[in-house]
Amino acid sequence: PPAWDRASRPPPSPLQPPGLPLAPCRSFSNNKIQVELNESSGVAMMKFKSPPVNSLSLEFLTEFSISLEKLENDRACRGVIITSAVPKIFSSGLDITEMCGKSMEHYTEFWRAVQEMWLRLYGSSMVTVAAVNGSSPAGGCLIALSCDYRIMAENPKFSIGLNEAQLGIVAPFWFKDTFVNVVGHRIAERSLQLGSLHPAPEAHKLGIVDELVPEEKLMEKAAAVMAQWLALPDHARQLTKTMMRKAVLDRLEAHREEDIKNFITFVSKESIQKSLRMYMEMLKKRK
Repeated sequence: PPAWDRASRPPPSPLQPPGLPLAPCRSFSNNKIQVELNESSGVAMMKFKSPPVNSLSLEFLTEFSISLEKLENDRACRGVIITSAVPKIFSSGLDITEMCGKSMEHYTEFWRAVQEMWLRLYGSSMVTVAAVNGSSPAGGCLIALSCDYRIMAENPKFSIGLNEAQLGIVAPFWFKDTFVNVVGHRIAERSLQLGSLHPAPEAHKLGIVDELVPEEKLMEKAAAVMAQWLALPDHARQLTKTMMRKAVLDRLEAHREEDIKNFITFVSKESIQKSLRMYMEMLKKRK
């Protein structure tokens, strides 16, 4: 686990009220994710910093889960704002290289890490706000969907969606459940079947994101939304969240091993490996 650097004092956080003395902040950055906890507001800022596209590699997913667990266990922390330190991209989703030409053991470890990340985030007792400051396909969209509230930069060049079908991949049942819980069955069904990536204005219209704001106001808005959610008594909000999300979380918990086996069977197929290799080649040419 990454060491928490409690001694360091980062620059003032966007969550710091102007004119007040600098609140005690704890920063615990590691390779792929930077976390800063403002102890007076009880709000942490989690920034993805894994260029070029914040892809969800095994290392990234492990750091993400550890960071969430640390915050969850920290009594000073009541909420977390999740955003990206990489321009124009929130997260590009699962790292294709983790799913191509690897061993069964590796696929098992990788998929378990994907499950763990979602279980921790979707089941978190903290208030979770996604400040989506760039495009967010596939697994990146799942992270945003798993938060309590989503604010996206008002830029039609940024898109979001579960576009797995475009790569010949089927989104797992718990991706689907999360999506349905946010936008309803019909919108989720159409979007999943077509593997749609929705530009920000369309994503807002469909309810995939709750709000659009100009990019420069994103963090300010996220802080305001967080304050609104934290004005409620924690226990009432947490119990309500558990009530709303428990059935979906329990479903994956009960079927984790089966879900891993399904993933391995699927990703090991030569046809899938071939399409993943072609996709990686296409990405290389784009660079």
